[in-house]
Formats: sequence, structure tokens, C-alpha cells
Amino acid sequence: MDAEAIKNKIFEILEKAKGKKKLKEKDIIKMASEELKAEKEDVKKVLRDLIEEGKLCYSYSGGASSVEIPSEEYLKEKGVL
Repeated sequence: MDAEAIKNKIFEILEKAKGKKKLKEKDIIKMASEELKAEKEDVKKVLRDLIEEGKLCYSYSGGASSVEIPSEEYLKEKGVL
């Protein structure tokens, strides 16, 4: 599976959930792999790469972690923008 297609699907999933529901890493991996018919390990690697690059970030609330698209302020702080 093409890494670019996986990236696009991950962003699509997160955009749909933005402001409605916080998604855990495993939920994103499951949803993207099912929709793209891709291996979960491939999706997991792309997701981790996006987090390491700063294009996605972990957030924590109520003792649970979730993955989300960071704000522009956060991206500027990390030097991504």
C-alpha cells in the first residue's frame, strides 16, 4: 500500500472526527486499514511517522491519550510551519 494514500486516509479520518470525537491510535489504525484494505503494521508505521514529523500529535485528557491534528500555533512552535 502506498504511504501517501495511507497519510491521506489518516488525515481524512481525523478531519471527520475533529470537534466531535477524540480518536485513539488503535482506532485510527483499525479504521484506515479496513477502509484501504492495508496491513495494520503499514498504517501504524505511517501514523507514527506523522507523529514524529509533528504533523499529528498526541493529546491527553481524562487519563486517556488520543491522536489529533495539531493547531497552527503548535506547528509553529515545533518548527513545522
